[in-house]
Amino acid sequence: MFRSDRSRAVLALLAASFLFGATFVVVKSAIERFPPISFVAWRFLLGALLLSAFTLPRGKKMWLHGSISGLALFAGYALQTTGLALTSASNSALITGLYVVITPFLASLFARRTPSWWSVGAAALSFFGLILLTDTDGFRFQEGDLLTLGCALSFALHIVALSRFARHHPVVPFTTVQLAVTSVLAFGLSMMLETQTVPPPSVWGALLLTGLGASAGCFVLQIWSQTIVGATTAAVVLAAEPAFALATAWIVLGERLTFGGWSGAGLILVAIFVVLTKQKDYASVEAEAVSPAH
Repeated sequence: MFRSDRSRAVLALLAASFLFGATFVVVKSAIERFPPISFVAWRFLLGALLLSAFTLPRGKKMWLHGSISGLALFAGYALQTTGLALTSASNSALITGLYVVITPFLASLFARRTPSWWSVGAAALSFFGLILLTDTDGFRFQEGDLLTLGCALSFALHIVALSRFARHHPVVPFTTVQLAVTSVLAFGLSMMLETQTVPPPSVWGALLLTGLGASAGCFVLQIWSQTIVGATTAAVVLAAEPAFALATAWIVLGERLTFGGWSGAGLILVAIFVVLTKQKDYASVEAEAVSPAH
């Protein structure tokens, strides 16, 4: 029975990882027809409404901690979605995955500790991988790549916030607060920067998939699986997300990487797995495994 439950949990995590990866292609197609920040706003509104149907957030402390975490989550998604409009789905997925590498450095900074040598080595690998991956014009980063790098930093901040706050609250209502805060902030920014319009029928499929499927549904799968296999195993399996994104972008969008791009992608993926399997900051590993930051 135990092995059967563990197998189902790993398969559920793989399904969640695949859907997380596939959404890069879905979102890239959708934001060609709908403003990116507006897409974030509507996506997270749907996710918050779905989770609130199960339980409503209560208490000032939950709203305070959820709002702080939600601010970092909003920054990550606003930068990621805007950057995705200016770079490839492959680059976006791989650069976003660098949040796993950045997190131990931020966790060490807040805890006033020296980061491990594994973290330093992984950061060096990912840096060279990023150069190879984005070398399209004399080693100059494209605007979309830089925005996505800011997204990775924001997601790392979100993970550190979760490591400090999440253990104090029930998971579902705490996540509901974060999704609601992200939606409200995105609507506000969209009103300042974008033309307001109701989502056209052509993007509702993407909104439902990312809002209900990825932000809410996959998160439930993720939490259930973690109760069986543990945080570290969950984090390692979910790190397959960039690989699934690469494959989906190859098949659906016809995106192709150069030899240098594949080399850079390989270095980034190695760096992610090194951090997840070797670094000893268990708090950040656990936070990553329960993070809805996809």
